Amino acid sequence: MEDVTWILKGMELNSTIKAIKKLERFLEETELNETTFISTSHSVAALYKPKGRFKGLHIYASDTEVMSGRAVAGGRVSVQLPSELDVGSNNTIVFCMLTWPGTHANILGASETVYERRLISLRVRARNITGLHERVNITMNFTTGLNETKEPRCVFFNFSSKEYSTDGCSTVWKHSDSHVTCSCDHLTYFAVLMVSASLSTTQQKILTHISLIGCSISLFALTITVLLFITKRKVHTDVSIKVHINLVLALILLNLHFLPSESVATLSSSGLCLYMALLLHYSLLATFSWMAVEGVHLYLLLVKVFNIYIRKYILKLSLVGWGIPAVIVSLVVIIDRDAYGRFTYDLSNHNTSICYIRNHTVKIVTTYGVFGLVFVLNLIMLGVIVRRVVTLRHCKEFEKSNSRIKRDVCTLMGISTLLGITWGLAFFSFGYLTIPGIYLFSILNSLQGLFIFLWFLMSFRKSGIESSKKRNETRNTNS
Repeated sequence: MEDVTWILKGMELNSTIKAIKKLERFLEETELNETTFISTSHSVAALYKPKGRFKGLHIYASDTEVMSGRAVAGGRVSVQLPSELDVGSNNTIVFCMLTWPGTHANILGASETVYERRLISLRVRARNITGLHERVNITMNFTTGLNETKEPRCVFFNFSSKEYSTDGCSTVWKHSDSHVTCSCDHLTYFAVLMVSASLSTTQQKILTHISLIGCSISLFALTITVLLFITKRKVHTDVSIKVHINLVLALILLNLHFLPSESVATLSSSGLCLYMALLLHYSLLATFSWMAVEGVHLYLLLVKVFNIYIRKYILKLSLVGWGIPAVIVSLVVIIDRDAYGRFTYDLSNHNTSICYIRNHTVKIVTTYGVFGLVFVLNLIMLGVIVRRVVTLRHCKEFEKSNSRIKRDVCTLMGISTLLGITWGLAFFSFGYLTIPGIYLFSILNSLQGLFIFLWFLMSFRKSGIESSKKRNETRNTNS
């Protein structure tokens, strides 16, 4: 077997893949009469030649040695192959463990760290093994302690898509274990990725209840807000209130389609799930869009105070707030209608389905990408608004009383809610902040409708006080 060090030193993905495939062909095409074990720098390999009826196989490997049927000193990996493989004397089972040098962090384009930089290959000569009922088990021992923020995930490298996948593989591991077992239904190239630690089942249930209760409260509060807007005709002329009410309507749509999404996904109707996914995506984009409109409107209102007149202002804002999401959703439907439907995600070894976006690229671009732009825009707007408020406080002789400070703090918190700043917690929930960040994200954003309702009450109260002052001034002037 040729030295594979030069293969592992390659930094370019395509050339490394070609070299690995070349090594694979070399091992499979090697003619032998008996089982052979090979060891080179950064790799060990076993070419197993069955004799008689195949009843399964155990392979054990360390950094420098590989054996079948018995453990080796300093073992790193063990493999259990089922009898279902049914290989004969004319077949060769090929095991190969490649270990990249310590300077390599990105193994075959992995977005996460590959544990100990190991790639484990299992093949049968001239056969493509998939869909096994008896699983192949690859066990990797942990030689170092695991970071609390990381956990192992079993994957295989898909040479067609040139990316790692979990299809057909399950991860068998608990926090107290000193090893992880990858249980898979096919033979290929396997690895263990160290990914961000997922939430426990208890925490997931708590967060689910928080989201459902919070969104239900928000939906009720937002509905009351719309009713108050309809009944109080005096505020209909207030442009800011009209902008706020459009954000309220977008949030109502979002909550109406988010709350029943999981229940609809359990039904057999794919058409209903498609509708739910499409409307959920549209209402989410509309919410982001109106958050951006809020930022621009507040900037014009508080910063560009004078000489600002825009003809058909609300109509133009509505075209942006409701039109851009419609264009994005329409383009997705035209390009890939199957992007919407039943989406299944894994939560602590059990699957949960909702009606949403199934295409990963579409989800990243049209949700994370769009909100990222809105978040940056509104964060800048919030900074400008805070600077403007502070400047006004210095220019005018205001009493620095506790009540004034409290009002300013409440105002900025209300503006932050309207701008959707709390949604930005999604970008900061990583590492040791993962669990606290997710809890804050769930609590604050599920209750966003309630916070906006309280903002409306303050606005209505302020509007009522100003109307009363004007009436009193008019009476004093007449008298």
